[in-house]
This record gives sequence, structure tokens and C-alpha cells, in this order.
Amino acid sequence: MELYPAIDLRNGGAVRLTQGDFAREKRYGDPLALAATCMEGGASWIHVVDLDAARTGEPHERATLARIVQLAGQAGGRVQTGGGIRTEDDVAAVLDLGVSRVVLGTTSLRDPALTTRCIRRWPGQIALGLDYSGADIAVGQAQSHGWEVSSPLSIPAVLAQWADEPLGPVVATSIARDGMLGGPDLAGLGTLLSLTPHPVIASGGVGTLDDLRALARLTGPGVAGAIVGKALVEGRFSVEEAVAVCAASV
Repeated sequence: MELYPAIDLRNGGAVRLTQGDFAREKRYGDPLALAATCMEGGASWIHVVDLDAARTGEPHERATLARIVQLAGQAGGRVQTGGGIRTEDDVAAVLDLGVSRVVLGTTSLRDPALTTRCIRRWPGQIALGLDYSGADIAVGQAQSHGWEVSSPLSIPAVLAQWADEPLGPVVATSIARDGMLGGPDLAGLGTLLSLTPHPVIASGGVGTLDDLRALARLTGPGVAGAIVGKALVEGRFSVEEAVAVCAASV
């Protein structure tokens, strides 16, 4: 299982929201300093989100993203990013910055045909951003536009569209658990693993190293990665500790 330290960008700084609520924002300083800490701690990936772009569809943090990509690359790391990527040209522009993987969330729900074109053009480099609400993932709804709009499609229906396509991982975020540090949605993720042939990266709720161990123990193909944000920036555990726990799950 890979660790994906999360850096959410807004107004040039690193921030964390609670349950995706922009009114519940906490700032954590210089995103480049955070990225450097992640690389020094042994992380292979950084997960970067342009929060305002996720709502508006207009890029706000491309310059900062480019600097994070450069910093990570110098340390042998890679960047996965999402937020506001609405067109094929947007995907190309972000990949041209050196990003290794692009997460399509709102676009996948709003324009499945465009998403399919991107998946086929850049096999393995497009991830599906599945941000979901509800206790039962099998009947829950995917959310878009910065978690402010619900999709009419069920989560299984969303996943079925790309079951046979060269999609990268499914990045699954439990909105109810995001930023709460109360543990990941193990039941929902267990169901999700049975609904898709693609790797799953879990996001939302990790607050302890035992939470990472629990994710790694999920049955079936298991969770390929864990996105961790608030627990790292608030010092619940270090990047080094998290990387070691994830590595032990291999």
C-alpha cells in the first residue's frame, strides 16, 4: 500500500477543510515546505488538490502545483492531482507540468465521454475521483463541483462505465469522514473493492497508524493507497512512520 500525503491548495497556501466545508478551513503554511517534508520522510507520491478550481472549474494554483512537481521530481517522487480539470486540454496541460496522474471527479460525472477519451489517450494516468456520501456505498451518491452537487447515478453505475477501460486507480473519498480523524470507511471500501477491477486509493478519516493497518488488511485485492492529510499536518504521526506502516503491508 502506498502513502499519498495530501496537500490541498487555496490562495497560495496549504489548507485542510473539514468534510469539504470551505467555511471550516484551517491553514497550514507553505505547501512547498510540506512537500519537502513529505519527500524527506520517504513518500513516493504527493496528492495535490486545487480546492477553488474543484468548485469553479477554473485553475487557481497551477504555478504552485508546478513547483511541487519540480520539488517532488528532484527527490524521485511523483504527483497525483485533481481539482478543476474539466477538459482534455486541461488534462494535457497538467500532465505537461510533469504530473504523473490526473484525478477526474466532476468531469467523470458531467462528461463520461470526455473521461473515456482521456483514459484511452493516457492509459493508467487518469484516476477516477469518487467522492461519495451516504453510509452504504452500494446505493450512495457520488458528489461533484467541490462536493456541492450530487450525481443522479449510483456509485456502481458510475464505476461500471469504465470497468473495461485502462483507467488508473479509483480515488474514493468518504465525505462524512474527511478531516474528522475518526477512522476510514472500512465497510464502504470493502464493498467498493468488489465493485471495480481497478486499484482503489482510500481517502478520508485516517487518524492513526492503526487506521492505515486496517486499510491494508481489507480483503480481496486490498487498498492500493491511502491519502492522508490532516493527521500528518497536525502531527498525529510522521510521514516516516506512515511510510513504514504502508511498506509493511506489501
